[in-house]
Amino acid sequence: MVSAAFRHALLAGAAAACTGVLGACRADSGAIRIGIAGPFSEPRGHSMLVAAQLAVQEINAAGGVRGRPLELVVEDDSANSTRAIVVAQTLRDDPRVVAVIGHLTSGTTLAAADIYNAGRDPVVNVSPSASNPDLSGIGPYTFRVCATDLAHGSTLAHFAYERLGARAAAVLYLNDDYGRGILATFTEEFQRLGGTITGQDPIVASADPGPYLARIQRDGRAQVLMVAGDRSSAAVILRVARAAGLGLPILGGDGLTGIQAEGAIAEGVYISSNYLPQRPGERNAAFLRAYAEANGGEQPDHRGAGAYDAVHLIADAIRAGGTRRAAIRDVLAQVGRSRPAYEGVTGRIAFDDNGDVPDKTVLVGVVRGGRIVLAEDR
Repeated sequence: MVSAAFRHALLAGAAAACTGVLGACRADSGAIRIGIAGPFSEPRGHSMLVAAQLAVQEINAAGGVRGRPLELVVEDDSANSTRAIVVAQTLRDDPRVVAVIGHLTSGTTLAAADIYNAGRDPVVNVSPSASNPDLSGIGPYTFRVCATDLAHGSTLAHFAYERLGARAAAVLYLNDDYGRGILATFTEEFQRLGGTITGQDPIVASADPGPYLARIQRDGRAQVLMVAGDRSSAAVILRVARAAGLGLPILGGDGLTGIQAEGAIAEGVYISSNYLPQRPGERNAAFLRAYAEANGGEQPDHRGAGAYDAVHLIADAIRAGGTRRAAIRDVLAQVGRSRPAYEGVTGRIAFDDNGDVPDKTVLVGVVRGGRIVLAEDR
């Protein structure tokens, strides 16, 4: 677990070259500036920022892009949609910013997309982890390197039905865009496979899920519990479920990333993800070594891996087309089409007309010994 002091120091170091209320950076004669927006004051933003910094350091150590160094302009959106709009306006209206990595959550990315795609000089934004299907085709300057909730829900449904042998599932979902999205896709695919949904109940992060869990126990039909929420809501559910002796296998989407830090209550929980550290290949192995060295031995999550790939994608686009915003957008739009697909640490990235990566593989991991490992390796 990363301490608040360490996160503060990280943010301070990342923004050391920045001044002003919203962190606009000082003039630097040769730097190419890329904005990065996410909840960096929260634990879930940590991996995203560290990995993006690591990619910039690697690129600069190799001579930069077109002989110029890259520099990150760091903006904290606090995972708040209103704040994300302000951040997006700041980055879009700064002519020195040529592209943006972010935002991290679906809600903030949806809120900011209209800003990035509007105005006299729109700017590309590449999200590492915003998975809401409503982002598809929201604007020609918005891209993401992760699979959508459609893929996560479907993957979890197949895993529950085929790997765990479940024929009946209960679902608890966080009543927001993310929770409802995972709920819908999981339910549709699980029923299509022949399974039954015994109940689907909305939860609030601060509310007691005990009554829902007690009803699931009394009903007795469910063979698996699907939690369509985030880490904090899942942690509450897990504590109550473990205390009540509920022995059902528990699954969740990538919103549960980080749940392994909750300790014994998270052991055995299955999580879908766009990236797991066990992904094979020397490129990922090198990334893991560099990330661990830069971050006290920790492993990156899907947000960090996605941000790392996004930095390299944008750097490649600048190499090919220059620093004009429209040129960067045009190059990215051809990745996987007239240009080769990008082979990143998260796998193959090839964009469609909507700025999505429809062929992106979704993995299922399981918490074992405080780490998330591929479920196949359990």
